[in-house]
Amino acid sequence: MAYHYENLKLEKGMYSQSGRSFAQTLEALDPSENYKGTSLEGLDAFQRQLKRFDIKVKGAGSDRVEKFFWSTESAVLFPEFVSRVVRQGMEEESILPDITATVTNFDGMDYRSIASTPTEEEKKLKRVEEGAQIPQTTIHTQENLVRLHKRGRMLVAPYEAIRFQRLDLFAVTLRQIGAYMGRMHLEDAVKVLKDGDGNNNAAKVYEVGSNPIGGSKGTLSYDALLDFWAQFDPYTMNTMLVSNDMMLAMLKLSEFQNPNTGLN
Repeated sequence: MAYHYENLKLEKGMYSQSGRSFAQTLEALDPSENYKGTSLEGLDAFQRQLKRFDIKVKGAGSDRVEKFFWSTESAVLFPEFVSRVVRQGMEEESILPDITATVTNFDGMDYRSIASTPTEEEKKLKRVEEGAQIPQTTIHTQENLVRLHKRGRMLVAPYEAIRFQRLDLFAVTLRQIGAYMGRMHLEDAVKVLKDGDGNNNAAKVYEVGSNPIGGSKGTLSYDALLDFWAQFDPYTMNTMLVSNDMMLAMLKLSEFQNPNTGLN
C-alpha cells in the first residue's frame, strides 16, 4: 500500500509559511487523521518523514547526524529535529506551566494585556430585584504596554565535528541548551510575578516580624509560614518558588520533618 507521506515534496520554503511552523505545514500536507487504523497511527507528519528516510533518532540503533544530509529533502528535516529536541529540554521538569494562567501567541514586540480589578464590594454577587440595575464588572486594557525581550542562542558546530555523532548523543547537548533556555524563561516569569509587568501590579511584600506575619525578623518559622499562607484567602496557595537556601531552611523545620504535618 502506498502512502502519501512517501511522495511528499520537502523544501526549505516550508519553514517560512506565514503563521505556520514547519510541523504545522507538514501536517496540513499530510494529515495524521488519514492514517487511523494503519501501522502509522500515532505518528505525526514529521515522524512519518523520519520513517520515510529511515532516520532513527534514539535508541541502540540511533543513526549518525550525517544521515539527515544524505539527500536535499531529508536535510530539510534537520532544523525541525533540532527545534523539537531543544523544546523537549525546555519542557522537561519545567514548573513554568504551574505558575502560568494561559499562553498567548502573537506577532509583535510589545503586548497590551487586559485586566479586571474589582474592589471587594464589587466582587460580591448581590441580589438583584426586579427592574433593578445589574451590577457590572469592568474589563479594561492595561495602561502600559508590556515590553517583550527576545532571548536566543546560536548553535555553532563544524559539520566534521558532528557528522559522525549519534543522534541520541547529539540530542543530549540540545536538551541541555533547552534546559538553560527554560531556566531563563522561568526567571523572566518570576521577575514579572515579583515586580509586575509595568502596570503598577507588583506583588505585595510581607516581612517576617512585621504585621501580619509573626515571628522574629530574619528567622524563618513554621508559624510565620502559616501566617503567610493565610494572606492568600480566599485563594489557595498551592505553589511556592524559593531559593535553594530557603528550601533548606524550610526542610530543617521540625514540622517539615514530621510526616504527620501534611496529614493534620
